[in-house]
Amino acid sequence: MRLIGSGGEQLGIVPIRRALDMAREANLNVVEVNPTAQPPVCRLIDYGRYKYEQTRKEREARKNQKGQALKEMRLKPKIGEHDLDFKTRLIQNFLNDGDKVKVTVNFRGRENAHPELGRAVLEEVVRRLDGAGSVERAPLLEGRSMTMILTPEIRKPKPAAPAPAPAPTPTS
Repeated sequence: MRLIGSGGEQLGIVPIRRALDMAREANLNVVEVNPTAQPPVCRLIDYGRYKYEQTRKEREARKNQKGQALKEMRLKPKIGEHDLDFKTRLIQNFLNDGDKVKVTVNFRGRENAHPELGRAVLEEVVRRLDGAGSVERAPLLEGRSMTMILTPEIRKPKPAAPAPAPAPTPTS
């Protein structure tokens, strides 16, 4: 097997018995890193410490993660212009924070006979968001309400602007 030392140095191709003896002397473990290679690659490490550091890194990674919440915004089919502006702005803030948004249009009484009004309101919300989010689930009528789910757009970092070329110096 090909053996890598505890400091990352190559120890060369070593028989298994010799590798185990070296590990015992250094009070370390022999861990197979790449079994598919020819010959297989092993490493001398303190396995208990390695596992401890792995769990610590995972814990840190979980601590820094932000869970994606599902926010809900309720609308009516006969919503006013200003109210729709206000609710759309709130939806946009939720999407910018990285949350999914469930937009629901609730129908009452005779409004149930006109689901196209609710669909028009939802399409207007999507039009006003103007790229801040995308539709994950299209408007769907469920009983007395029509729902749609929006997800935040994945923002790609903008490339850095090229540095301006230095102005030519006049020669006299």
